[in-house]
Amino acid sequence: MDRVRNDAIAGRPSVFPRRPWMMSLGAAAAGGEGNKGLKGIVAGGITGGIEICITFPTEFVKTQLQLDEKGGKRQYDGIIDCVKKTVRGHGVFGLYRGLSVLLYGSIPKSAVRFGAFEEFKKHSVDAKGNLTAGQRLLCGLGAGVAEAIFAVTPMETVKVKFINDQRSAKPQFKGFFHGVRTIIKNEGIRGTYQGLTATIMKQGSNQAIRFYVMETCKDWYRGGDSKKSVPKLVVGAFGAVAGAASVFGNTPIDVVKTRMQGLEASKYKNTMDCFTQIWKNEGPKAFYKGTIPRMSRVCLDVAITFMIYDSFMELFSKVWK
Repeated sequence: MDRVRNDAIAGRPSVFPRRPWMMSLGAAAAGGEGNKGLKGIVAGGITGGIEICITFPTEFVKTQLQLDEKGGKRQYDGIIDCVKKTVRGHGVFGLYRGLSVLLYGSIPKSAVRFGAFEEFKKHSVDAKGNLTAGQRLLCGLGAGVAEAIFAVTPMETVKVKFINDQRSAKPQFKGFFHGVRTIIKNEGIRGTYQGLTATIMKQGSNQAIRFYVMETCKDWYRGGDSKKSVPKLVVGAFGAVAGAASVFGNTPIDVVKTRMQGLEASKYKNTMDCFTQIWKNEGPKAFYKGTIPRMSRVCLDVAITFMIYDSFMELFSKVWK
């Protein structure tokens, strides 16, 4: 730093490259911002593992109801009936069928999501560390698209196939790795990327809505001061609101995605054909199947996720310079 200062005084060009963020955020902030993406990856990964262990049963019930079609194949009359039949046939742990798939996938999913968001945010904030409304949406959208491509699509496809497999008279998957090997053997890598378009649409809109609502609520609470701490219970409340907004905004996309990733996905030509068939055969209400269990899961999920994530980010800011 002394050499840079002496060069500036003497009028000589500095041997060090210019760093624009040092001019807008200050040198001290640059160090913290520089590794914020990495902090987001680590904190996000830990958060994802903890959160999914708490909320998985609601995800299981939601997926079962979305896979339940009208006609002779329909198995459940609602949430309670789904839980009762699952516990009666497979025990309490039947509600956790597919947990290993989601656990293996949730860690990298959350890592990619928060790491990408922090990286996009780092390059978008103004001198005070704030984002505009449009930037909140774009950063959230970018995070959702990134997680859809690198983590969510293969993880969700395997998870849905696992849960769908349990509905069969003779389940074929003996465990996570056996299931993955069977899917790849029968369908190739492409078999783990079913519903990619629908997943990108779902995750992109999901995170655009969630991060927009969360960042907006936080900014409102802080009064524009990005350094002001938000109490964890308040963060949880904001997270629940963000989760509810995303459920109402994209459940139809989630239903299409689930159908495209099920064991009977071959009957759909593509995402649009899946949407058309559901609308034609089951009516518009079918696009909101599983809304209540999804709402209960997502509100709790997003509230817990942001509370845990914020806690780890605050911890890392103190011990990880």
